[in-house]
Amino acid sequence: MRTECISHRVEHYREALIDLSLKIWSEPEGPYQEYKAAEWCAEMLEKHGFTVVRHAGNIATALEARFGSGHPIIGFLGEYDALPGLSNAACGEKAPLPEQKYGHGRGHNLIAAACVGAALALKDEIAAEHLSGTVVFYGCPAEELLTGKPLMARAGLFDSLDAALAFHPMEANMTTYGNMTTVNIAKFHYIGQTAHAASNPYDGRSALDAVQLMNIGCEFLREHIPTDAKIHYMITECGEVPNIIPDKASVVYYVRAPEREDVEAVYERLVQFAQGAALMTGTEVSIEFQGGCYGGLNNHVLEDVVRQAMLDISQEPWTENEIQLAKGLNNEFSHRKTALCRAYGLPEEAELFRGVLPTLSGSDGSSSDIGDVAHIVPTAFFTTACQNLAAPGHHWQITACSGHSIGQKGMLYGAKILAKAGLDILTDPTILKRANDEFQQATRGKHYKCPIPESTCTALFDAHRPRSG
Repeated sequence: MRTECISHRVEHYREALIDLSLKIWSEPEGPYQEYKAAEWCAEMLEKHGFTVVRHAGNIATALEARFGSGHPIIGFLGEYDALPGLSNAACGEKAPLPEQKYGHGRGHNLIAAACVGAALALKDEIAAEHLSGTVVFYGCPAEELLTGKPLMARAGLFDSLDAALAFHPMEANMTTYGNMTTVNIAKFHYIGQTAHAASNPYDGRSALDAVQLMNIGCEFLREHIPTDAKIHYMITECGEVPNIIPDKASVVYYVRAPEREDVEAVYERLVQFAQGAALMTGTEVSIEFQGGCYGGLNNHVLEDVVRQAMLDISQEPWTENEIQLAKGLNNEFSHRKTALCRAYGLPEEAELFRGVLPTLSGSDGSSSDIGDVAHIVPTAFFTTACQNLAAPGHHWQITACSGHSIGQKGMLYGAKILAKAGLDILTDPTILKRANDEFQQATRGKHYKCPIPESTCTALFDAHRPRSG
């Protein structure tokens, strides 16, 4: 009965949530530029009785919207930033829209709408049943830079929560005990001296040589870091022509590992390699720290609550048109579709996912700044099927599905799961007691410390602020 009631409350907002997701999809915005998306979410929540704080934590595109009073306080983690270069029409072929520099190739438009829908549904239940508790919607910017939630955490926005719930579009309906990885991101800029590469190379100091020596050092470093740590890099600037010794060169690095302490230790050694490369080449190096986040810490108690909600709520059936669209998209990655069908126990002719997977325990090595929230308060993360089975991550196919009824059905399913899990937490105090016991054991008394230095915050905003003209 409770499941049907909360599902109906989400259904009440069905068309408004689809409209919200499509507006955000139609006008995709980059990190810290999500002004329209944030305002559309704020307006919808305000219209239905939420108290909305814009510019939350002094971050221009962050939101905090509250309804209710007292404990438990349950937060829904909305996201709405898009990815560069992934614009596409909601169709079965690659068809970028020329007026769009960004595209929702990770489905964050669906995350925003699902979390708004869950917040509204839970608000209605609190009001109708006179329940004690508070529901909070967070509009979190710049997840793709892995900095939005850490900066919100630095501002203390999550400190009052008793539990947090997060949803993400994916190819399947699943919960997971596995945790995403901690990461540091930094760009290393070298400055040297130009010279003619043939007639007077001895007068030059090659910034590119410094980058290459740093990268070679990194390759030798791999043997001496934890086996579950990863380092990857890309040269982003390396000169103009071969016959001029380059005086400027840059390389960006990602350092990942399950534990924050391991990332910081490896990153410290990487900085030493960068400084050593500068000494060897007579160049100067400056470091632009671009972001960092904690790894996941999925709370098993809350994951079990979410999974039960996923089982209790009916997934909408796929239409023949949706299946045919997905089939056309899957044809491009047929080997991937075959592998996933086997892994998920689906018939080989499946094009879209149906059902609920067993709770997973592994990790694919990716990162999300949801981990920062999870180190402050018990948090659960789950996915629903919002795209064709074979769609790769960060791909135009995801953009296409995120603006299509395929994505919208998965979004509504996610909203219902969020709302039902939130209601269960709200009405059963034993859930939070067990979740907190697990959280204390998992964190081992360690307190969250924002991984982004104070000096970096302004630079992050400036680097992604829209420029006039």
